[in-house]
Amino acid sequence: QVQLVESGGGLVQAGGSLRLSCAASGRTFGNYALGWFRQAPGKERELVGAITRNGGTTYYADSVKGRFTISRDNAKNTVYLQMTSLKPEDTAVYYCAAGRYSTLSRDYPYWGQGTQVTVSS
Repeated sequence: QVQLVESGGGLVQAGGSLRLSCAASGRTFGNYALGWFRQAPGKERELVGAITRNGGTTYYADSVKGRFTISRDNAKNTVYLQMTSLKPEDTAVYYCAAGRYSTLSRDYPYWGQGTQVTVSS
């Protein structure tokens, strides 16, 4: 089992950058693929990016491709989401999740509490 805690959210102007971090507890961090999801008010939760256990393969939603980068440091039990060229439509609560490398939220049994990202125009 793994517990996840996100940080790094906040308010930023359009065009700005933020880096989200997600720290995990437990010694099995390296056994899990990780994903960053987001949910905006009135919208379904969507996968933003995912990374395999060793970091060798990544996935990005089309809406963030070229602007967001997911990475992980297994020695620090941490996964990151570097967000650049932020747009108002990126405003959402961002969640990290651990599980099987997949684009489906049901394949990630472990979730953090979320961190708010607000992009002003």
